[in-house]
Amino acid sequence: MAIASPGIGSNLDINGIITSLMEIESRPLLFIDQKEAGFQAELSAYGSLKSSISAFQTAVKGLSEISKYQNLTATPADSTLFTASANNTANPGSYSVETTQLAAQQKLVAVGQANTSDAIGTGTLTFDFGTISGGSFDSGTGKYTGSTFTSNGAGASTVTIDTTNHSLSGIRDAINAADMGVTATIVNDGSASTPYRLSLTSDDIGLKNSIKISVSGDVALSNLLAHDPAATQNLSETVTAADSSFKVDGVSITKSSNTITDVIEGVTLNLLKTNSGSPSNLNITQDKTTVTGSVGSFVASYNSVREAIDALTSYNSTTEEAAILQGDTTTLSIGTKINRILNASVTALTGPLTTLSDVGISFQDDGTLALNSTKLQSAIDDNYNDIAGLFVAQGKPSDSLIKYTSATSDTEAGNYAVNITTLATQGNTVGSAAAGLTITASSNDVINLTVDDTTGSITLAAGTYASASALATEVQAKINGLKAFSDAGVSVTVSESAGVLTITSNGYGSNSKVSVTGGNGETNLVGATQTDTTGVNVAGTINGAASTGFGQFLTVSTGNAAAGLKIQVTGGATGARGTVAYSEGYAFQLDELTTDILSSSGTIQARTDGINESIDDLEDQRAEINTRLIDIEARYRKQFTALDLLLSNFQASSEFLTQQLASLATLPKTGKK
Repeated sequence: MAIASPGIGSNLDINGIITSLMEIESRPLLFIDQKEAGFQAELSAYGSLKSSISAFQTAVKGLSEISKYQNLTATPADSTLFTASANNTANPGSYSVETTQLAAQQKLVAVGQANTSDAIGTGTLTFDFGTISGGSFDSGTGKYTGSTFTSNGAGASTVTIDTTNHSLSGIRDAINAADMGVTATIVNDGSASTPYRLSLTSDDIGLKNSIKISVSGDVALSNLLAHDPAATQNLSETVTAADSSFKVDGVSITKSSNTITDVIEGVTLNLLKTNSGSPSNLNITQDKTTVTGSVGSFVASYNSVREAIDALTSYNSTTEEAAILQGDTTTLSIGTKINRILNASVTALTGPLTTLSDVGISFQDDGTLALNSTKLQSAIDDNYNDIAGLFVAQGKPSDSLIKYTSATSDTEAGNYAVNITTLATQGNTVGSAAAGLTITASSNDVINLTVDDTTGSITLAAGTYASASALATEVQAKINGLKAFSDAGVSVTVSESAGVLTITSNGYGSNSKVSVTGGNGETNLVGATQTDTTGVNVAGTINGAASTGFGQFLTVSTGNAAAGLKIQVTGGATGARGTVAYSEGYAFQLDELTTDILSSSGTIQARTDGINESIDDLEDQRAEINTRLIDIEARYRKQFTALDLLLSNFQASSEFLTQQLASLATLPKTGKK
């Protein structure tokens, strides 16, 4: 292969010439680089804008949720007596609480043993739980005399004691491993010969959770653990099972727990200590500090967005420099849309607060917001119940038995008349004969039934019930305690009239139904036949438009200003039922706007997608130019290589001629003689 070095023959700087020419040819690449740098700067600017709007959306969400305005604080006057918490269904007020007795778990102790490892005996322990009543109790011996034991119907549990676990420690471990509602420990009482005593504690507190233990097997095991409060008691009771007894506003109440959730609506009480004769107050107040903080965050976050938009779109007349997004319609339109919402009043609000200025929020000359904390606090103090409407989407029915549930993006703000033609009803089944009050195990204790399309089977506690009402309570507890029903959100209410039971679904509408389908106790409980009635859905109109009813809920169909509005009719009469005022507050509107702006199909994403496409186009142009430059450089090299060869040949010819001319000068001169 021949080795070429351009310019060797002609002394021309061909590489330098080609480099200079290629620099000129490459100038379009510099233009592309400049354009790409500009696009990358725009992408960065949009990223900054998106971050600011995202932070603003977070602050907006802090005001757009109705729960923010319904927070309540429960404050006991003396937290050593009880603690409390309140949810948004509670009513603000002051309540008097007086506790005379705390609920307690029963504790039993067996006689002492010499050590924990000696064999005691084998057999089966059967544990049952229930209520001890009547007779008397000797606190010295820990025994009952003349008492009765009534099982709570939760069912008995067995523990097997064999040669692998027939010591005191083995019995303890076997009881604990069974996990059936009793905790066993061994206590050393310090006595000389038999210090080790088995202690049993009922896991559940309350009067109905006392322990009964039946023993089949060795006499030694029975002598240690057989315990029937109505008969032989081989254990001593050291702590008596008890229900809590207390008063709320002077009303006497008994519960099987120290945690009370169903006495004061929306309030959970945790009883800690008795204060008989010295009632203590519980104050339920609105938590207004959350709203104050959220409003402040909203104002600060808006100002950050405003400053970000101004910085990205401004023009500095002094330096004559424009910001990267100066004049950008996408960015400017975002600011315009936000301000359009903030400058308008909230439609359909009927209270004294309809604009941001009513709660101390106003625009300043530079376009940012200012918060007058004094005016905000006055609005909170004087019109707290109206503040939520300024910020959230809400519906306010004029009828107390109608509740606003929800709305959709199709629902427009406005006042809409409600007319009910049919009220929702509950499904039930009514027995055909009075219920038998004696329930016998494996004879008439099993009931199969269907509630709201969910099937299940219950086993009633054996015994003779004092009344049909007591039996109804047992049936209701067993149905509502069945996992299949609770998992499906199904529950019932069981009532009686002249001894005949009625089982009613707690649901409403066409899905609400109850049917007893079998079991050995069907006839005893509800007779040979029953009357089943299926519930009916609510029906009516909202804003004059046909609406769809399901259970107690009525939803407006499409094609109406109220489309998507959903309400719950909990009672009352048919006919005109007032109006529902639906409004969309500032935070709700801004949350919807920012969600749209930040979405994958929003304006920022559309603009950045366009910029990225432009960058991709530049990459294609760069690749095309680079390909062309390769061809151009090759052509230049070919042309200059030919020139180099030509000049080289010229040089060689010139040297040859020069040599020939020089040789001619050395030839002898000739002449005539």
